[in-house]
Amino acid sequence: MHRLTRPGWPGNLLAVAAGALTTLALAPFDIWPLALLAVGFFYAGLRELSPRQALGRGWCFGFGLFGAGTSWIYYSIHNFGGASVLLAGLLMLAFTAAIAWFFALPAWIWARWLRRNEAPLADALAFAALWVGQEAFRGWFLTGFPWLYSGYSQLNGPLAGLAPLGGMWLISFTLALTAALIYNALRLVRTGRKGFIAAGALLLVGPWVAGLALKEHAWTSPAGPALSVAAIQGNIEQSMKWDPAQLNAQLELYRDMSFSSKRVDLLIWPETAVPVLKSSAEGYLTMMGNFAAERNSALITGVPIRQEVRHEKRFFNGITVVGEGDGTYLKQKLVPFGEYVPLQDVLRGLIAFFDLPMSDFARGPADQPMLQAKGYQVAPFICYEVVYPEFAASLAARSDLLLTISNDTWFGTSIGPLQHLQMAQMRALEAGRWMIRATNNGVSGLINPFGQITAQIPQFERGILYGEVVPMHNLTPYLQWRSWPLIIVCVLLFGWALIASRMAKTV
Repeated sequence: MHRLTRPGWPGNLLAVAAGALTTLALAPFDIWPLALLAVGFFYAGLRELSPRQALGRGWCFGFGLFGAGTSWIYYSIHNFGGASVLLAGLLMLAFTAAIAWFFALPAWIWARWLRRNEAPLADALAFAALWVGQEAFRGWFLTGFPWLYSGYSQLNGPLAGLAPLGGMWLISFTLALTAALIYNALRLVRTGRKGFIAAGALLLVGPWVAGLALKEHAWTSPAGPALSVAAIQGNIEQSMKWDPAQLNAQLELYRDMSFSSKRVDLLIWPETAVPVLKSSAEGYLTMMGNFAAERNSALITGVPIRQEVRHEKRFFNGITVVGEGDGTYLKQKLVPFGEYVPLQDVLRGLIAFFDLPMSDFARGPADQPMLQAKGYQVAPFICYEVVYPEFAASLAARSDLLLTISNDTWFGTSIGPLQHLQMAQMRALEAGRWMIRATNNGVSGLINPFGQITAQIPQFERGILYGEVVPMHNLTPYLQWRSWPLIIVCVLLFGWALIASRMAKTV
């Protein structure tokens, strides 16, 4: 084992395997202890390396993580992007190799400035701060790719109770700290200093006890009676989604399924259920709004929207409410290549993947008002937006209910849609609010404030999901303070590590 953590290809291969192991800790496998093991291997593998060697070791870990965990990207490129098996494989390989640098650079920083092998307790704390730092940076840089965070592994694990306190970030911090402390446990004991041993034991056990104790704690309370919900899952093939010849059939499908549904307070259609500009579907939406109003219902649907911005017509992925509600929301967090093409002047026209339908959306403005439905504030998230913890928290703090609509048909039968669902569950747990999730082909479901699914319908089936949700008020500590307490702690730990490292070099 010691040989595998030293410089050389055996350790690099172990890093690739450890990164891939993280995928098994997340949905749909949910073997949460493997997340702890993967982080532990990453930490151990950097202990004896030079900064340059650590750069390569970190890249190997990232390559294994993204190669295994985002394999669903290949499905999208090949099946809907028109790329051959070889080209799709090469593009997937290039993507994985590029994004693996999100782990390579922190590994270099760790070996260059932060590592303190002679101080096991301080070393573990600094590593936990660095781990959260790299996850946060990955979710921000170039619009971010906040996927495969280790904290999601604890949705059904012992640390789930920490999510309303500090979000998924606090869980990730705890996992990294625990892994490093376990690795350093023997060295802590060898110090013979009872104070350090006691502090290490408290940091090792305390968060897990707190997570278990708070797992069923209700941070929020009902703001009103339960609302009945019907979510329509149309299960429309992606190849038909934007086919003009199929437009009327799709509009009729959602109309007829809604007409045949039970009377409910909230009737939800998925992302771009109306696959035509809102301005071109005004008559249809007015008709459906009258139908919803007659039933005392609010109908919420995804629809593309065209607006004039600075004398230029721009297109937005949007949500609108008709019937017993009001409001329109324009998506702010866009999917690269799916909704916009980076460097489009260069890439468009090269292959079909860079010319997908509806891949020229603009980003909606910040600080949009919440949707109104049945007198309550609804925080809307379109597809990819629900995977951004801080962005989701900013909207959730102003809401009574959470809503996410999506079209995960792009990912076929891969693990992508189930990973997406898990992240939506974490958002509900962090916010202490009910979430409605309506998708084109699954998984559509209702999620309670503890992040648990209370009702769902299977993937790849056409149907109507029925259930109830409860509007909630009050804020969880995470919604109130967001990640600022943890940010302050991490900055202090970085400062401590840097100062101590400099002092050690001058001695």
